[in-house]
Amino acid sequence: MSVIYFEDINVGESQRTEGRTVTQADIVNFAGLSGDFNPIHVNADHASKTSFKQPIAHGLLVLSIASGLFTQSEFNISIKPNIIAMMDIKWRFLKPVFINDTIYVKGEIIDKLKTKSNERGIVVNKRTVYNQKGEIVQEGEVKLMIKCRETE
Repeated sequence: MSVIYFEDINVGESQRTEGRTVTQADIVNFAGLSGDFNPIHVNADHASKTSFKQPIAHGLLVLSIASGLFTQSEFNISIKPNIIAMMDIKWRFLKPVFINDTIYVKGEIIDKLKTKSNERGIVVNKRTVYNQKGEIVQEGEVKLMIKCRETE
């Protein structure tokens, strides 16, 4: 796989990740890691009395899984040697994700800006998280700083 630089990335390019099933173990482990033991996530009896009727995954857990899925995509693997930093993230949580839902991410380059230096540029990637039914559950934009090719 070729290494991609800022100049190689085009607005309108899209990517899709593999899917991953969210498990009860994911939710329990995330609650332990984050300290977020909100009963909507970890108490089946409580959750059964909500409008969701069952426990839901933490929104930040789903965002974390989506981020991990994206880092495994061909696009990210090809830019990985040239990523300098994540600059910004704007995110929306639209629908719940339940135990045994399978999520995947579609990404699209929606903007790119060269910085004042010729050494790097900023790429804006819109990421949309879908469940197995094709419903959008989360979406947002991620700005990455990417190296440019060496100038001579």
